[in-house]
Amino acid sequence: MFEKVNPAHPDKLADRIAGAIVDLAYIKEKEPKIAVEVLIGHGKCTVIIETTCTLKEKDIEDIIERIAGKMKCDINIEKQDIHLENNQNGKIRCGDNGIFKGVPITDEQKQLSEIAKTIYSIYPYDGKYILDVDKLIICQSNCKTNFLQSLYPTARVNPLGDWTGGTNVDTGATNRKLGSDMGDAVTGGGLHGKDLSKSDVSVNIYAFLKSQKTNEKIEISCAIGDEYIDGIPYEDIVNIAKKYIKSVGGFEKFAEWGLI
Repeated sequence: MFEKVNPAHPDKLADRIAGAIVDLAYIKEKEPKIAVEVLIGHGKCTVIIETTCTLKEKDIEDIIERIAGKMKCDINIEKQDIHLENNQNGKIRCGDNGIFKGVPITDEQKQLSEIAKTIYSIYPYDGKYILDVDKLIICQSNCKTNFLQSLYPTARVNPLGDWTGGTNVDTGATNRKLGSDMGDAVTGGGLHGKDLSKSDVSVNIYAFLKSQKTNEKIEISCAIGDEYIDGIPYEDIVNIAKKYIKSVGGFEKFAEWGLI
């Protein structure tokens, strides 16, 4: 059983805004330290940023408007804790504690992800999809229900009828749809809104890629300040994650669909 949401879901809007702010930090600094939390809904967007970068509120407002539309913004930009910043002095070290899993993607997860992306290409609006063996549920806002029923005749399409969706009827927050982004690999921590020094980002990506290559489930634990994880330098893990993020088009693009 697997649930997928599309990039217009309110939680994904929050992830995308957070990702775009991280992209901005990497424009400002080569190796920025940043953590972003976003809460959005009903015409309002609250953003809390802890960072080493100098960011302008106007740039953050522009990101929010581009991704989610005109909103009343409450933006809080704070300097990163000095102890956390000092952890990275002189060498790239693990920037957080955590337990992480890498789990091979199942055929069911691949199938539902493709269905979600196909529907979103036709209807780029808030949507959520569930696949349980051969049971498919499609909840897609602002769509022609009969058209989707013709594409997926055995699916339950919009069981309660037509709906509008989006942040006018729901709220969204960063890292609230990790199941959609990571499948069976979800543990603690978050995937979005953080720089590559954070294990939530880099170790999760590393574990995911390793599990797809070996076709085996792997588990990794780490502590803040670790210089080696899974037998290799943490800097190598960061570089693997950096290459992956670059391959998908940056942190904002990564936030659209996650790892699946």
